[in-house]
Amino acid sequence: MISMKQLSHLSLFILLVTTQNGLAQEIIPSPQQAAGAVVETSANADEEANSTVVYNAEFFAQYSPVTAKDMLDRIPGVSLRNGGGGGGGGGRGLGTGGNLLINGQRIAGKDNSASDQLERITAAEVESIEIIRDTTGALNVRGASEVINVILVAVESRSSTTVELINRLNHDGEFETGGSAAWSQQIGNFQALVNLQSRPNYENRDNREVRLGPDGELLGTLFETTIRDKDEQTFSTNLSYSLGPHRMQLNALVSEGDHPRPVRRDFVDFTGAGVVNSIQEEQVENEENNWEVGGDYEFNFDNGSRLAVLFVANNEIRNSVRERFQADPAEVGLSKNLFIDSRRKIGEFIVQTNYNFSLGEEQSLRVGFERADTQLNSSLLIGSSFGTEPLSESVGGLSPLSSISNPGTKVQEIRYEGFAFHNWTLSDRSSLESSIVYETSEISQTGAVSKTRDFQFWRPSVDYRFNITDNFRFRATIERSVSQLSFSSFAATSNDEDRDLNALAGNPELEPETSWSYEAGLEYRLPNDGGVLSSNIGYTDIDNYIGRINATIDPDQPLSATGNVAPAKRWSMFNRASIRLNRFNLPDAILGVTVGLFDSEIIDPFLQTEQRLGGRGFVGINFRHDITPLGLSYGIDYSHSIWGGQKDIDIQTITRNDRERSLDLFVSKVWFDDWTFRLETDNTLDASRCRFRQRFDGTTINGSLALIQDSCSSRYRRWTLSVQTTF
Repeated sequence: MISMKQLSHLSLFILLVTTQNGLAQEIIPSPQQAAGAVVETSANADEEANSTVVYNAEFFAQYSPVTAKDMLDRIPGVSLRNGGGGGGGGGRGLGTGGNLLINGQRIAGKDNSASDQLERITAAEVESIEIIRDTTGALNVRGASEVINVILVAVESRSSTTVELINRLNHDGEFETGGSAAWSQQIGNFQALVNLQSRPNYENRDNREVRLGPDGELLGTLFETTIRDKDEQTFSTNLSYSLGPHRMQLNALVSEGDHPRPVRRDFVDFTGAGVVNSIQEEQVENEENNWEVGGDYEFNFDNGSRLAVLFVANNEIRNSVRERFQADPAEVGLSKNLFIDSRRKIGEFIVQTNYNFSLGEEQSLRVGFERADTQLNSSLLIGSSFGTEPLSESVGGLSPLSSISNPGTKVQEIRYEGFAFHNWTLSDRSSLESSIVYETSEISQTGAVSKTRDFQFWRPSVDYRFNITDNFRFRATIERSVSQLSFSSFAATSNDEDRDLNALAGNPELEPETSWSYEAGLEYRLPNDGGVLSSNIGYTDIDNYIGRINATIDPDQPLSATGNVAPAKRWSMFNRASIRLNRFNLPDAILGVTVGLFDSEIIDPFLQTEQRLGGRGFVGINFRHDITPLGLSYGIDYSHSIWGGQKDIDIQTITRNDRERSLDLFVSKVWFDDWTFRLETDNTLDASRCRFRQRFDGTTINGSLALIQDSCSSRYRRWTLSVQTTF
């Protein structure tokens, strides 16, 4: 077990050794960079410690970027994150807004990702990009280590169109084409951005499995092929208008991704009578679509305070019909033996209002109120050729299974939240942001189970930042968190991870997971935009961890469900380095290294032994080099887990999943001044995702080992050629 003290010492040691080895030395910029490329500023010109770095558009001209996302890729040490989540299991409400601002304003939405937003803004529209590393009441987002603010060019009118064509070749020879078109228009104070996208998402995954007996004897083999024939169609728009102190914004998104997913399994069983070959096929039809509308209105008062109203409405449908066919040696062809109809619809409407005002020169306060209405409608029908009920067309002409726990439900949560954020500039080098949130909610459920439950939570947080020097910063946070429940877990759901188990039981008693999180970190920003070094350690104390619990009613039919397991603890340490290779005379090359180390503990509800949660760590390496005289760029992105995989313990199985390594390569070239050609390959190493599953007679609690399934699967590499331009 890694202690907090050991993590702290190791974290500080790595950071100090890295800086002392020469990475932190003053780097003289090249003439190209010195021509007004990077300007370091602070929120107050009298402050000694600089907290904001500004990259002017001229800095990026040498790279011939097409979009704002291309520009951000040339800045070391920054990353995008989204704001809220959703009722399906993401974050609660509108959240704190991620870490992306456009002209100082956040995007009122959840499914509109930050990366997608930047890909819709052309580089010609960007005046500068600010990287803000201090917390302040002036920001429209909170809680981020750094905030990315994209400032657009202020002109009376402009118009541009960005077009991208995507061609992808998969390992099985399947060729697919997609593309996108983004149109941007500004007329006076009105701005409009419209984007159409068709993204290919085909996948052909092979799975090889060996089945062994308890003593390791070979029982059989399996070769499985799963094809996801999917294209995702998306329409999105962002509209904004400002007039004096008034500013309005409206965002909308519609997407559709219906697709079939055929599966074929070839079994070879070794029996006393000889070798037996059999075939199993599945046809799965998936219906996937969602829409979202979000907007906000802001009024700025003469005294500097501001009033804002935001709203988000979204709807998501995830339906699937799955039919399984088995070869019958006595007949020609395949006969149906399983039918699963799973339906899920999630809707959400959130409205928030907040008022931000000054308490003096050094302090500000934001107070607000939020109401959220989240609903889920789900149903699950299963038919089997082995059932005892009369045949029914509602389950594909098979016998319906009546043993499903809570097969259909409607869940609704009405949540009210009041909050206050206080920002205090303690000195010219330190700042403190504290917040308190009180929420009360009612979760009602109808269907096979009908009940209503009330919840109340306090969620305080503290975020302290101290600039030790202009470039060296310390940050510490304490936060009380409450998870957003996945309402799907309230009712029975289909099991897509285990072919031998058709459904998972529902749990109408599920409660939100609550925790206290503590984090401390150091960040060193190298001079002359040389890069960023950071090290963070964290500890989380979880009150009621959500995992798998025993839901067995009939001892002959063991069942598990998603439930609140027990208290748990997590430790983490992240060391990150993102540096320009100036020492090797490669100022346009950025090397990034991330090392994540984790530990955890919980008492498993099945085995009653101490276990860990998740993996033990990973290493990530990314490299990008721009050869500006040639308009050429190339790079790699590699990640791999370390110290083993993740173990999942359930009512009848113990499974170890090993995370697959990942290597992606790309090379891009700018031709004809503004045409960017990019060739990339993902899963370049044909890496496999492996699973070692033990099955028990009875249960894992008191059963005996019956079967071992040792399998690995891969979707292999695929090549993608994209062409992008703006006009």
